Parts: sequence; C-alpha cells; structure tokens
Amino acid sequence: MRRPHTPDLTAGPGTTLPDSVLADLMRDTGASVGLLYLLPTTERVLRLSVVGGVSRQIAAPWARIPLDAAIPVVDAVREHTLVWLGSQQDVARRYPRLGIVLPYDFMLTAAPIISNGTVWGGIVLLWPVWHPPQLSTAEEETIDTCCRRMAAILHKAADSGHPLNPPDEPRLLPAPHPHEADPVQATAALGFIARLPVGCCALDLDGRLTFINPAGTDLVGAGTGSLLGNRPWEALPWLRDPAFEDRYRAAVVSRQPTSFTARRPPDVWLLFQLYPDDSGISVHITPAAAHSAVTAPRLAPAPSAEPIGAAALYHLTHLATALAEAAGVHDVVDLAADQIVPAFGPKALALLTVKDGRLHVTGHRGYSPELMARFDAAPLASDTPAVRAITTGVPAFFPTFADLRRAYPPAVHQDEMASWAFLPLIVTGHPVGSLVLAYDQPRTFPPAERALLTSLAGLIAQALDRARLYDAKHALAHSLQTGLLPRTLPHIPGLEAAARYRPAGHGIDIGGDFYDLIPCTDATAVVAIGDVQGHGPAAAALMGQIRTAVRAHATTGSSPGDVLARTNRLLCDLDTGLFASCLIADLDLPHHRVRLATAGHPPALLRHPDGRTDTIHPPSGLLLGIDPDADYPTTDISLPPGAVLALYTDGLVETPGTDIDDATAALAAHLAAAQDESLETLVDALLDHADRAGPRTDDIALLLLRRHGLP
Repeated sequence: MRRPHTPDLTAGPGTTLPDSVLADLMRDTGASVGLLYLLPTTERVLRLSVVGGVSRQIAAPWARIPLDAAIPVVDAVREHTLVWLGSQQDVARRYPRLGIVLPYDFMLTAAPIISNGTVWGGIVLLWPVWHPPQLSTAEEETIDTCCRRMAAILHKAADSGHPLNPPDEPRLLPAPHPHEADPVQATAALGFIARLPVGCCALDLDGRLTFINPAGTDLVGAGTGSLLGNRPWEALPWLRDPAFEDRYRAAVVSRQPTSFTARRPPDVWLLFQLYPDDSGISVHITPAAAHSAVTAPRLAPAPSAEPIGAAALYHLTHLATALAEAAGVHDVVDLAADQIVPAFGPKALALLTVKDGRLHVTGHRGYSPELMARFDAAPLASDTPAVRAITTGVPAFFPTFADLRRAYPPAVHQDEMASWAFLPLIVTGHPVGSLVLAYDQPRTFPPAERALLTSLAGLIAQALDRARLYDAKHALAHSLQTGLLPRTLPHIPGLEAAARYRPAGHGIDIGGDFYDLIPCTDATAVVAIGDVQGHGPAAAALMGQIRTAVRAHATTGSSPGDVLARTNRLLCDLDTGLFASCLIADLDLPHHRVRLATAGHPPALLRHPDGRTDTIHPPSGLLLGIDPDADYPTTDISLPPGAVLALYTDGLVETPGTDIDDATAALAAHLAAAQDESLETLVDALLDHADRAGPRTDDIALLLLRRHGLP
C-alpha cells in the first residue's frame, strides 16, 4: 500500500529529499517503523528528520543523538556498516539504554547514509517479531539502494551550495490508509458496529481516539464529544494510570496485540484488547466479568492526584541513563536540552550555573542569543525567578505571565512564552545552578508534573556536579598535552607551515601524538611527526622524551634515518613497554629536495603545484622501541615551489569499519581537489573532511608545509 505524498526536505534550488524515500523503503521491506536521521554540516549530532510508524512522542528521546552515544544508528554511522538486532535480548545486551526505554519485542536494523566516504546520516527500521531472525539478501539490497539514493541527493545538495539541513522538528509520515470504501459498504459497516453489544474504538498512532461506537461510550461512561481527538488516559480520569499508556506504546512499537483490565468506578471491570497495524489501533472493550481466566493485568483506579504518564517516566529514565554517560558540562547541557525540549514539552530551555557569585547562562534551546545575553552573569544578590530558585532551593511554577508578574512586579514579558518553571539545581545543599523551562501554551503544572520536573532537575544537578570535576581534570590533562607541543611554529624563509592538534572527543587520557618543525640553518629545516602507543601520562611523558631526542639529533645534521635509529635506541634503553611511530623529513629548500625516513608511520602526501597528489611510501623501519638494531632507510624526493607536503597521525584516517588505505586515498583526493588557499584554511578543510568521513576515536596531529620561491 503506497503512502500518501508528503512535503519534501528542501535543500535549495533544484534539490530535494522526498519523504517518500523513507515511506517506500518501509513499504518495500515491510518495516513497521522508520526513522531518518541527517548529520548537519555544523553539528556532530544526528538529528531526526522524518518519522514513520510511531508518534513524535515515542521517538522524542532520540530526536538528537550525539555521535559518541551507544545507539544502533550511531554505531552504523561510526563503523560504516549495517547493525542488526534480532530480539529484545539483543537490544538489552548491546544497547541497555534503548532496552530500558523501549522494553518491547521488536527487531531493528540501522544503516549509514554514506557517499565517497562522507557520512550524511542514517536510517533505522523496526519490524514485529514475526520477521525472520535475519535480514534477507533482498532486504539488505533494498536498504543499501535506498541509502545510496539518499546519499546521492544529499551529496548533490551540498555540491550545489545548498546543503540539506534537518527541520526544526521531525516530520511525521502520514499513516497509510486503505483505498476509499464504497459509500454503501461504509454505511453498512458503521451500522454493523453501532449494533454490536460490545465496545469498539480506534486510536491513531499518536494514541488519540478517532472513533468509538455507542456501546463503547456506554461502557466507559463518557460521551463521544469528550473522547474524540483525545487520548483515553487523558480524557478518562480512571484510566490515568501509566499502564494503559504503556500498553498503547507496546502495541505501537511491537505491532503485537496486547490487553489489560481496568476498573471504572465504582466497581465495573473492563477488558481492553488492543490490535495494532500500520494505520492505528483497534480497541475491543468488554466487561471483564464476561471472560473467565483473564490473564491481562488488572489495574486499580488511579489515585485522585494527577499521575505521571508512562511516556514521561520512560523519558525520565532515558535522561537518567544518558546523563550517567555524560562527561563534561557541555555534554550535560546538550543532553539535557536534547532530551527535555522534545520529550517534556517546553518550547525553550535555559541552563544557568553558579560561578563567582553570578548565575551564568551555560546553554539554551529555543531562546535567541540576544535574549540570553540580557540574563547572563546575573548577580546572586539580584531578585529574579532564576536567582531566587537557586538561593531558596524552592522551585517556582508560573502558569501565566500574570502569575509571574505578581511574584516579580518588575518583570517584563520578553520571551513571548505563556508559562514558566524555574527549578533549582542543588547537590547535597550546594547550589549548582538553575534550570528554566518555558512553554508557548498555558500550562497548569499539576502536582505530578511538578514532581517530575523537580526530579529531572535533581538528575541534571548531579550530572553537572560530576561534569565540573571532569572538566577540571580534562583542562589539566589538556594543559599538559599542549605544553609538550610547540606553542608556535618557527618562521623559516621560503616555507609556509600550519599545524593542528585535536584530542580524541571523550576521556581525560592524554594522547601521545606530536609534531615539530626544527630550523637547522637559514635554508634547511627538519620536520617530525609521531604517535606514541596508548594514552595517559606515560604516553605523554614518552612523547616529550621522543620529541626532545629527535630535536637534539636533528640539529647535528644527521640524516632522517640516523635520527630515527638513535631515537629508537634511546627508547629501547628506556624500556617503557610502549612503542611509537615517527616520520622525519629533512627539508633542503635551496635545492627543492626532501629526505624522508619513517618508523611505521602513515605515509606523507605530496600535492604538486598542478594539484596532482602523490602518497609517499618510503621504505619503512620498525616502530620505535622494538629492536635497538633496527634500520631506517632514507628516501630523497623533490619538493618543487608551490608543492604542499602533508604529514599526519593515524587518527586523521582511521575510523572503525573503514580500510585505512581507502581513507588515505580519500584524504589525498580531497587534498588534490582543494582550492589554492592558505595553509591555515587548508589544514582546517582536511580536518573537516575527516570529521565528515566518520567519528574520530583517536587524537589527530596534522602538519602542512608549502615551499615558496622560484624554481
């Protein structure tokens, strides 16, 4: 059944990504749920762009996924391969966070959208458990073809100068509908359902009632007008138990029938049986007493206070598990904003932290930078809702601006929002900051929601406290790392140079990557780049020793091979148990020559003045630190004026699931295609290329050299 046409994701003149691409893929593979993710050019986050088969609310926890998260689609993107989960046990074992939030039976695959080594996004498909235990060859080919089609469209958009970016909110594919029924048959069907003595109703995939027959309204004790367009657990007070919503979620995600019983006051027990498909859920309602040996869960009526819904509880659990994996303050802010805004309903969010007696805006969503600048660095002595929340430790909820104005007469309505929550972030009595949530529709904040938001603030406060300690340690490690690298590159007449060092994304371990440019005479210089095995203080200390040794031997006029041999003997004598790769290049600028020697290091790249780029493979010696008698041959090559020599560590070309030779060839092609620009611009372009090729898991050192002057 073909799904209705929906609007496209536009990418500027002449390029679109039709939503029907995902709809057709779901139809051709029989998938019940489909999610399309795009990787924006300005973010390292996968953003959900199109959703099919489930509601936005169910998909909300995964609206924005950092590229270091333990999520199937991220692994597919990172490893450039398809991920398959054939059972609930597979999900729980490999991705426990996903298993906690969706504890239902389903099968899942995730696939990357890639072209020419560039990652554009990924797709996720779900099937009911009656799908075979493995994907068929035909299904894999269909998925691969679809991903290639998407990648080609996205590549074309980027090349045209109009890259396709995700929408602010993911779009929903319309649910498929059968062909229009004959009016006579439709009327007969309605009459048939109206005459049935049992209740029948229909829910859409968002859980809203679209139809209920007279027997159904009699059984639930409510009129059609109060039910249609509403979710049952929101319209009927006695169904406001998270279990009903959970059964709906289970039916939508697993596409399997499910049931439960609930008591309509004072003492009428009803059996609800849910039958889902791709267009919605049919619900059969009967008195539970009419069924013997009912095995469905029996639920007591909810307490009089407004309960917390199942979706909110799952979202809170998901946020808690995500925050447990967050490292620095920036990660906490991003995770909180990515989860709270789509999952808990606010239109805007601001997270403020205490520093030096002031409340600073650490992160925000939905607010303009100009507005945030007005509230940044507010003294803790000032009387504002955010400050009062942190100084008193008491959360404040304002359903309307009039309520806010009564509490704070000087308040000015600046954000065009309708309701606000100001939540203190406190850990063991110590103020950490404030969380501000703003809603564009009036909100009454019933007690259950206030309790939920207060719990949410507590989770964020604890995560922020841990993150501050992490950031302090990371700053110390980064200072040590950068202190062992050249602060600036020396000026050498006739030679342009640019370098970058980029640490791995997470962890406070210090890397062992290094580079150096050593002037020898007015017309000669030695350049070195290397990578010590492992991470941590030992690797950094050894890196410093190797760099010192290379510098000492290079200034004596030794050949690159001799410099490596002497440094190797030193490393073997130190007996650290660590090895290192290293490449030494001796630049003879007047004669336009370079002598190179390598100890197991990635090959250098040489871009000629005409753009042709070669991969330089001199004979390689063993890694430093293995054999004290190892030999390191020296190779002589030409360095004509205008040529660019690129030296790098393996972090620039290594990504899981990608052949390093293919990645090196892609890097060489990108260098060849680069415009004749400054080396500072070019070195950043090469790093951007590496980022687009996939997530980096290791440190990167990159050094570019260009010979100037007449031939």
